[in-house]
Amino acid sequence: MRKLFIIILIALLAGVAVVALIETDPGYVLLSYGNYTLESSLWVGLLVLALFTFAVYVLLRLMRKALAGQSSLAGWLGNRQSRKSSRLTNQGLFSSIEGSWTRSRRQLLGGVKGSNAPALNYLGAARASQALNEPDKALEYLEAARSAQGGADVAVELTQAEMYLRSGEYKQALAALEKSRGSIAKHPYVLELMYKAYIGLGDWSELAKLLPEMKKHKTLGGEELQQLERKTYASLLKSSALEGTATHLQTQWQNLPAELKKDQEFSRAYVALLVQCGDVDAAEKLILRSLKKEWDAQLVRQYGLMKCANPGKQLTQAESWLAAHDADAELLLCLGRLCARDSLWGKARDYFEASYRLQHSTEICAELGRLLYAMGEEKVSGAYFREGLLLAQPSLPQLPMPGKDAPQ
Repeated sequence: MRKLFIIILIALLAGVAVVALIETDPGYVLLSYGNYTLESSLWVGLLVLALFTFAVYVLLRLMRKALAGQSSLAGWLGNRQSRKSSRLTNQGLFSSIEGSWTRSRRQLLGGVKGSNAPALNYLGAARASQALNEPDKALEYLEAARSAQGGADVAVELTQAEMYLRSGEYKQALAALEKSRGSIAKHPYVLELMYKAYIGLGDWSELAKLLPEMKKHKTLGGEELQQLERKTYASLLKSSALEGTATHLQTQWQNLPAELKKDQEFSRAYVALLVQCGDVDAAEKLILRSLKKEWDAQLVRQYGLMKCANPGKQLTQAESWLAAHDADAELLLCLGRLCARDSLWGKARDYFEASYRLQHSTEICAELGRLLYAMGEEKVSGAYFREGLLLAQPSLPQLPMPGKDAPQ
């Protein structure tokens, strides 16, 4: 209250001082423009100047608000377009997941205007066109995606490669991925698409070159990658046996990873391919070397099927394994075959029967059946043949037989 009183008092004193100053000397102001003149006291002129300045200030404020209103309207319209674009894009993605490709494409294209990432809309429209079997449209939208947004080249190439893979155009897929191959460190997905293309083409040689990078970037899970590696090198061995000589096959074997060359399954496959290429000596050496490291009944079986230059030496070698593996049915079957190849019929029969006692298989029944038939024991031979047939087809239904029941 006291402050207010002091302020009022000061204002009154100031007013009295101004009035006194005006009365002492009112001053003179003359404004002239062309034929027009304006005369006034100094104090009236100052008041008019103050009023003019205030009017200009008010006018400027009004203009600023008007311009701000237009900007707000433009911003509101822009936000509305952006919201519409986002809504259509989301709907298009959902439609794509649902498999409604026509609707998805329409919605994604409708969401291009106002989109912050129009390339994504065009890429989605390209996928939808591919699903609708409209490849020309798909390529058109891919190019639109490339032009609509900088830095979308890799995404466009990957999408194009995916579409080629789906349609079985593996060479075109690799061509589309060629530019992206240099950016594998940033985009390891390139590797996954490339290996699928190589599998589609059956290009195992190129796939083998790709495997180290796939391991480095962990393109597949450990077990899946291991299976792919085994399939790749097994296919390389088969193709080298079909297309080349035994020397070519041996070179391919030497190029295999060390752990695969120690694998018994690969050793068996390599032995079979060597025999197929006519290099029985190399196959025999590999079998003997492998069996020294680890016993494998399947390799022994393959040894019995091979026709070496010296059957007697081959038989002697196989019999040397009996001391440690006399209860191995495959070894006894192998010995029976080697004896038969060396015309030792009685010995062959003994080994076959010893194998039969350990394991009743269709194969041993067939071997005994044909040997005994050739030796004139047709009745016993027939019994083995019959047993072998029943072993091969164990699920025959019970049916009445003429004069007696079916043998069990």
